[in-house]
Amino acid sequence: MLKNKNGIIFGVANKRSIAWATAQALHGAGARLAFTYQGERLKENVEGLTADSMPGSLLLSCDVTNQDEVDQTFKLVGKEFGRLDFLIHSIAFAPREALDGEYLDTSREAFLKALEISAYSLPQLARAAAPLMTDGGSIVCMSYYGAEKVVAGYNVMGVAKAALESSTRYLANDLGPRNIRVNAISAGPIQTLSARGVSDFSTMLKHHAARAPLRRNVAASEVGNTALFLCSSMSSGITGEVIYVDCGYNVMGV
Repeated sequence: MLKNKNGIIFGVANKRSIAWATAQALHGAGARLAFTYQGERLKENVEGLTADSMPGSLLLSCDVTNQDEVDQTFKLVGKEFGRLDFLIHSIAFAPREALDGEYLDTSREAFLKALEISAYSLPQLARAAAPLMTDGGSIVCMSYYGAEKVVAGYNVMGVAKAALESSTRYLANDLGPRNIRVNAISAGPIQTLSARGVSDFSTMLKHHAARAPLRRNVAASEVGNTALFLCSSMSSGITGEVIYVDCGYNVMGV
């Protein structure tokens, strides 16, 4: 499905990452992948995951708060791959203290940091990737229901995800004439490294499984398969959308 296609993935932290499940789906479909990491610890994690299962993958250091690193990343990708066909944005961060207590108490510093890393990074990376998408392409980002409804403990991340989803629509309009599609996946709660920062996450998982029409939580592999669909020609007419992969939880009322 993705034979001879090249893509870059931002956000792999460990084997439980949604980004890693997405990488497995894309690699299984024949894509050649580049991965970014921030810091030596995460570099070791990504190297450990890709060494045996995805030999030949390109690994690059990239801190999205450093524009020089972003520019260098895409310069190296262009030199190695020649072109890009898709980009996976699975980056989110907020200071731990901003996820405790009330959103009302969010500091200016925490707000700006969360919005910069979790939301601004999407147009930032799209702007850098677009010149390499010479044959069109697909950009996929990862969101969550907390962008639309209040979720206890999600606080400033919900606001950041709302900005991310709005950016998806504006970027879809800007990049559509270049045949570059931009979509978001709103995944149900999954036990990842970043999820540990949400207070009482285990209760959230239980509630979701009890209320979702499928009566279970979504698997990271199901999110990865949806990303594969959005990166393939099978979704050629879809852009600017938020696709829910949450076992139907978002359709439920009280």
